[in-house]
Parts: sequence; structure tokens; C-alpha cells
Amino acid sequence: KTGFGIVQWRPELVAGQLRYPGCDIDLGVPDMSVSEAASAGVKSLLIGVAPIGGVVPDSWWTSIEEAVRTGMDIICGLHFKLTDYPALVVAAEASGARLIDVRKPPANLPVGTGKKRSGKRVLMVAPDCAIGKKYTALALDKAMHEAGLNSTFRATGQTGIMLAGEGIPVDAVVADFISGAAELVSPANDDDHWDVIEGQGSIFHPGYSGVSLGLLHGSQADALVLCIDPLRTRVAGWDDYTLPSIQECIDQHVLLGSRTNPAIACVGISANTSKLPATERLDYLTNLSKQTGLPCIDPLIDGCGAIVEHIQQLYPEG
Repeated sequence: KTGFGIVQWRPELVAGQLRYPGCDIDLGVPDMSVSEAASAGVKSLLIGVAPIGGVVPDSWWTSIEEAVRTGMDIICGLHFKLTDYPALVVAAEASGARLIDVRKPPANLPVGTGKKRSGKRVLMVAPDCAIGKKYTALALDKAMHEAGLNSTFRATGQTGIMLAGEGIPVDAVVADFISGAAELVSPANDDDHWDVIEGQGSIFHPGYSGVSLGLLHGSQADALVLCIDPLRTRVAGWDDYTLPSIQECIDQHVLLGSRTNPAIACVGISANTSKLPATERLDYLTNLSKQTGLPCIDPLIDGCGAIVEHIQQLYPEG
């Protein structure tokens, strides 16, 4: 997701990709070796995938160390820390390269206060992980700017932080301080300003729900956008768990979110319809909109204009 996200949203920063034999993922940019990248003036190597278990294969370290020796910065969003590898630290000190661990929350995060903050907030939520929350947030922020609204994308995950240049990786925060981190990510602002907050995980996820609930409470969202995959019926990787219905997903998020913002409301549904036959896509979105009374879009195809229009109707002062 990280590699695709950077290429899609910041293509001007991407010179090429480094792939190993057998890799069938192609970001659509030139293939480069480390030496070719260095000769082309590339300044950094970004680790754009998340290996199972977060373990980097030995062959990767060879390339990473080679890049460091040429003076390239290394940007990593995984849970392990580059600075925990002495050989890498020594090579970086010799070449002047920086080892940038994005998934490193700031020190001394506070416990959430629950105090109301000025400004408006819209949070992306979902019944499962890896379902389009970051993409929807970026597309929604873009649509808000196009509509003349005052908005800021607020990153809570490693890819979002790489794109925005700031944020807090909430899944790396000690549990007691997740709500406090969310409050810092989305501080008080002008009354007409919208923070578009990247969601993480799902309150329905058997493994990652704690992160999602802390983010929901700390963000004090005025509005929610539900992100779904129409064909996904079970939690990815946890096949014993079925996903809730769309209405249950909306209702539970509103119920739990109302603890810190009683005025919270769902304002739209973002569906990844890429796996639906083209002839069924429009009917699916139309029927879902009728069932829920909400604008239902595929941000990849439709953009988020319909959701922005609905937000403007519900919050004319914003």
C-alpha cells in the first residue's frame, strides 16, 4: 500500500522502483538498481511494502546498506527501527545518510482529555482493515479544496505521514495515549476548518479494534465516512469473523463516537467497486444510497464531490 500510495499521490517525487526476482507487483515506474538510482541522483530509498511479520529478508539488507553507502536516506514505515541495526548506523554515519523511521510516535504523548475543540472533523471508518480509508481521506480532502472549503488531511499511518510530511502513527502509540495522540493530530482550529482524518483498523477487528476506538474517541469527529468493499464478507486474515452489515457498522460507529461528540453523524459511503462488473457498479451504489439515505461513491471513479455536497448541506456554516 505504501508504494502505491506514494506513486499515486506524489508521483513527482518518484524516480523508480527496486524489485527483486519473482516480484509481480509493478508500480508503473522505471525499474532501477541501487547503483542506477544513485547515478540518476536519487536521494532516498523508501521501503514501500510490509513483509509478513515485519521481517525484512536478508537480500533486502544488502540493497539497503548499499543505498546508505551511496548517501541515500532510508525511509521506513515498518514497526522495526532502522536505528536498531548497528551496521546500518555505522554506514549512515560514514556517508551522512539519514535513517528515517516514520512509525515512531513522539515522546510524552498525553492521555486524551475529551475536551471539545473548535473546528470540524471528518473521520474515515470501516468494517475492516486495508479497505480504502487513506485513499478516501486524500480524495475527500482534494474534493473539499476543489469546492472551496478550508480543509487539511491529517495522517495517522505511515504512508499518510510520508505524503503529508507530518502526523502520528497511532498504531505505534501505547494504548493509554491513542486518544491523546488523536487530539494532537487534529488540534483546535478555525470554526469553518475541516480536518480530514485518516482512519486506522476497525472497531470490529478482533486484533486492531483498540487503535480504532481510541482514534474515534480522540478525534471527536463531527462526521464519518464509511469505507467498504462490497464483496468482502469476512475479516481479512481472520476468516472466522464475519463483517457487520453496513447499517450496523454505521450505527455502532455513531453510538461509540457519540461518547465524545454527541452530534456525530455518518455523511457518506466510499465503496471500492473495482471487483464488481461494470454493469453492476452503478446499480449497487444507487441501491445502497436509497437504503442508507447517504451519498455512495467509488472515489477512484466518481471522486468525493457528492459527499462534499452533502457535508455542505449538513454544515452550511463550515
